[in-house]
Amino acid sequence: MSQDSSIATLAESLRNEARRLRPGDRLPSSRVLIERHRVSPVTVARALGLLAAEGLVETRPGSGTFVTDRKPPAEPPDLGWQAVALGGRTVDAGELSTLLTRPPDDTIPMGGGYLPPELQPLQALATAAARAARGPGAWERPPLNGIPELRAWFARTIGGDLTPADILISGGGQQAITIVLRALLAPGKPLLVESPTYLGVLTAARLAGLRPVPVPTDTAGLRPDLLAEAFAMTGARVLYCQPTFQNPTGVTLSAERRDEVLAVARAAGAFVVEDDFARHLAIDTPLPPLIAHDTDGRVVHISSLTKATSPSLRIAAVAARGPVAERVRAVQTAESFFPARPLQETALELVGGPGWPRHLRSLRTALRARRDTLVTALARELPQAHIDRPGGGMHLWARLPAGIDDVKLTEAALRGGVAVSPGRPYFPAEPTGPHLRLAYGVTATEAELVEGVRRLAAVLADQSY
Repeated sequence: MSQDSSIATLAESLRNEARRLRPGDRLPSSRVLIERHRVSPVTVARALGLLAAEGLVETRPGSGTFVTDRKPPAEPPDLGWQAVALGGRTVDAGELSTLLTRPPDDTIPMGGGYLPPELQPLQALATAAARAARGPGAWERPPLNGIPELRAWFARTIGGDLTPADILISGGGQQAITIVLRALLAPGKPLLVESPTYLGVLTAARLAGLRPVPVPTDTAGLRPDLLAEAFAMTGARVLYCQPTFQNPTGVTLSAERRDEVLAVARAAGAFVVEDDFARHLAIDTPLPPLIAHDTDGRVVHISSLTKATSPSLRIAAVAARGPVAERVRAVQTAESFFPARPLQETALELVGGPGWPRHLRSLRTALRARRDTLVTALARELPQAHIDRPGGGMHLWARLPAGIDDVKLTEAALRGGVAVSPGRPYFPAEPTGPHLRLAYGVTATEAELVEGVRRLAAVLADQSY
């Protein structure tokens, strides 16, 4: 049993005991609870903390834990007026919230988007954070564009002819997408996106009042012929894409198509927002980013550290040149001022140390092994699913046979002990068929991947969902 479930089990037992007692009665001592329930002192302390937070008990130092004088619950306030004040606009982050929510205990996670602790550079992060916090001026206000050394590192890493002056440090990839879209487009305008595409950009676009317009992809990535047609039909002036290890498909835009996409955007007088979120998750050597071939400031490039490190290292960079760069900076300043300096300093300490290249090498080895394990398990357990082997990232994109409801299958799989993502929400419009996004980079071990596929196959074979 996990520690969290042990705490919950003990808390429920104590909750029932407290309800049977009278106000002022004393609960058994911690020593008695440890012996009676065969749990650790930490488990007892945290279970009692839960009850204290609920107002059921109070702890008196030196005396023990006592049942409180429970009052009848107050009537919930009438909040109906808010529906009128808020109006008809809705804000829905449901699909993103599902991806960011930890699955239940004993569930194999194959639907998220962050490395497990086993693959995160936790010791290096702890060391970097400690050094950053002790540095001179670590808690002072940073420059609005970001600390110069971190901007210089991103400029070198992204490549091309970028300079530190072209870089803006932002608070993670999702925030970077949000501020870039707000800087480039007014509400009501169309935004061209790959189909399927990243859930986060669909949520951010709709929140900003934009109209996502799908542009189909195939095994070589975005189709330039249909991109040109979409620009012509919609009058759009912005394309959002993930050319390298695209989420959810894992596809990499071919070298030939990269030049074609830039040419199509140039002909349309449009910007290209390049979300390069997965470059540090490469298994095979990735192609240079689009911005490396950009000669006229057409590409606004987003690069993030979060995916290859920790969910809480919310640091990314926006690379842009010309008036668009000034507008992006202005939006971030108005929205959030700047990312916290200690976090920027921590990121700089991490990527500037000798452990960073070693981490990327070990991460590449681990992702390769997990990807190949998942591909092998799917071929054995789910031969009816069509998959392509990605060259990096965290996910496989599996096309299912026609007639399967991928959303219902996902719900049944969760009940069966494995969390996966349905394909339908990744399509801006109608999906081309049923799909699943299966993450190989979020489980603790390769054995978990094998067991997760076995559970998924059992659910699919049952067909009672």
